[in-house]
Amino acid sequence: MSCINTSNSLTHIAFIPDGNRRWAREKGLSSLFGHKYGYDVIKKLAVCLPRYQIKYASFFCFSVENWQRSGEEINYLMDLFCNFFSDSDSFLDKHGINIRVIGDLSKISSELRDNIHILEEKTKNNNVITMIGAVSYSGRDEIVRATKKIAHDVLNNKVNIDDINESIFSEYFDCPDIPYPDLLVRTSEQRISNFLLWQLAYSEIMFIDKFWPDFSENDIKDIVKNFYARKRRYGK
Repeated sequence: MSCINTSNSLTHIAFIPDGNRRWAREKGLSSLFGHKYGYDVIKKLAVCLPRYQIKYASFFCFSVENWQRSGEEINYLMDLFCNFFSDSDSFLDKHGINIRVIGDLSKISSELRDNIHILEEKTKNNNVITMIGAVSYSGRDEIVRATKKIAHDVLNNKVNIDDINESIFSEYFDCPDIPYPDLLVRTSEQRISNFLLWQLAYSEIMFIDKFWPDFSENDIKDIVKNFYARKRRYGK
């Protein structure tokens, strides 16, 4: 089963929300405050994106490389995740938000991991928009983990090595039922930074010259207009 949307519809946007710390420093605020404001922007987008027929939105929340940051910042971000995943039930249900999380969750606390699993189960029937959070995530790591899983199934005679193709391989990713992004949007920088490397193969890309906390629905309007003015070629 292919997860590529070959029509010119915009159903899934992947976001790299960059610039929280620099936004805060420019305003003379703690960099930690920038992260809090950045998460508020994500919650606002969860409400506005369905107005543009967008059914899926992925966010690069915390990369594998981010574990190299200071202990204070890591602890703050983990607390932020815990609060988001434990205190948002009414908000998520009210707006029909389904939560999914990808990444190497073995590296996060058992408390956060449990909260994630509980919330995924609670929101699985919400169908207005699916929000995918990448936590302790790396595109290369996801490919390696998928390779290990399929190799295990080959060794246990669950998969014939000669039958492996792109479609079967993609079933071993973290959320194989989620369609691939039609569009990647990144604020403040012009890199994909190891995010969804397999899934972004034929996605359109837009770089927005502003910090993530300044991102708003007006930007979504411009992005949607820009996307539909493009002709997707899928390598042809």
